[in-house]
Amino acid sequence: MNKRFWHLLKITLVLSLVVSLLSGCGAPAVKDTYPLESVNGSGNSTSYVYRAANLTVPEVANELMEDQTPDEVSPQDTERMFLVYPRELYHLQKDPDKPEDTLIEVDSKEYVQQNYSSSFLQGYITASILDSMFDVLRGSGNYRGYTTAKTYKPAQGQFRTATDNDKKIAPPLTTNRSGSIIRRGLGETSNTKKSDGDSVLNRDSSSSKSNSKGKIERGKSSGSSIFSSPKKSSRPKTKFGSGRISRRR
Repeated sequence: MNKRFWHLLKITLVLSLVVSLLSGCGAPAVKDTYPLESVNGSGNSTSYVYRAANLTVPEVANELMEDQTPDEVSPQDTERMFLVYPRELYHLQKDPDKPEDTLIEVDSKEYVQQNYSSSFLQGYITASILDSMFDVLRGSGNYRGYTTAKTYKPAQGQFRTATDNDKKIAPPLTTNRSGSIIRRGLGETSNTKKSDGDSVLNRDSSSSKSNSKGKIERGKSSGSSIFSSPKKSSRPKTKFGSGRISRRR
């Protein structure tokens, strides 16, 4: 009983650790929540800009933090806020052309290193977080975000309007607002029908035919199967006078 208890306890602790690691190393889901507006960069150095219509900067920040807790968040501000995650920097900015909207700029770690100036970010993020998350900021310019790109241009290319192809290859951020789990059953769905009308998830009696691949057949009376039936267990036979117990073979 003790052995079983400790075994279950170990499994529970391992699962708890895995869940905590997965929840701690993620980032908020924005791809399926907000429309992609602009793209810049290439390779690992990328910047994606999304639009949150009719939401203020603090409102968007609260939504993102509810989705995933950041390593650090800048003080609440209606013009600009930063949320720091292990591999990305979320730069929230009020759109100067549409003040009722908020622009969400998702910059990769490499993009931050190559474009932002340390003096600018230190006004919002503590120096210790900047050093631990983004190493040494080596941006050659004084980039200050998408809304100021005309004045403070990024060193890595120029922002451009997102195309349909950009929306397809945008980072696959996980969201709890989409996706489904299909349970194997006897019914058919419109999404799982094959051309002959059978469901690919339908457990059909035809799957037990002898010509099915990967099927294991139990031994028949002729003994043709490579698997033989297990021997039936019987009570041990006691020899009188010897006191020994031997099992019948």
